[in-house]
Amino acid sequence: MVITLTDLIANRTLAPGMAALLAAAVEERRSLLVVAIPRNAGKTTLMTAAFEERPDAVPLHMLGRRHGESLGIPEEGAPPGYLSMSEIAPHPVTDSYLWGADVRRIFEAAHERGHAIATALHADGIDSAFEVIAENGVPDEHASLIDVVVYIRLFGRWQAPERRAVETIHEVERVRDGEVVARLTHRWDEATDRFETADAPTSVSPEAYARHLARFTEAAGRDA
Repeated sequence: MVITLTDLIANRTLAPGMAALLAAAVEERRSLLVVAIPRNAGKTTLMTAAFEERPDAVPLHMLGRRHGESLGIPEEGAPPGYLSMSEIAPHPVTDSYLWGADVRRIFEAAHERGHAIATALHADGIDSAFEVIAENGVPDEHASLIDVVVYIRLFGRWQAPERRAVETIHEVERVRDGEVVARLTHRWDEATDRFETADAPTSVSPEAYARHLARFTEAAGRDA
């Protein structure tokens, strides 16, 4: 069974406003980066849930070394869609964990051919995440393709998590000299266990955000 953003609201991984930004971002083909420190934090689960909001006309290319030299990057002139690798990581847990030259090729292809990026990596926040991207030799112009960065906290042992919570969502304004300039849009306050909107999203259209916010707020009310 596929877990949806509505499911993640119900189990308090995220709030309706967070889900609305992710849904609008995927609907409008914005690039996503999901970040966490431990294994089993839910990076892939959240990305998969967000992709459930993807329009049918937007192709999703799951890249990896199983595709050979091309990594599955579509040919020039293909309809713009998502280029997705499971993780930017130096250890090839699967063929879709990529590093170095492969990562640079994917960002370059996205930049030159009008695709969005969707991926994840291990870091303790947005600044550290872009340090990892810079470590892979991705130039600032290409790293600036990332629009939305989600950071997930995991509580308990990674083998048997007690709770997952999206702690922050940032929108990227630009990357300069490997350092990211971003705005915080949503956060989770651990002391009060409350999700808060810090600033109105600007990476998506206000109409799309409002439409999804109304939908997810209604769904959360039904589940309360």
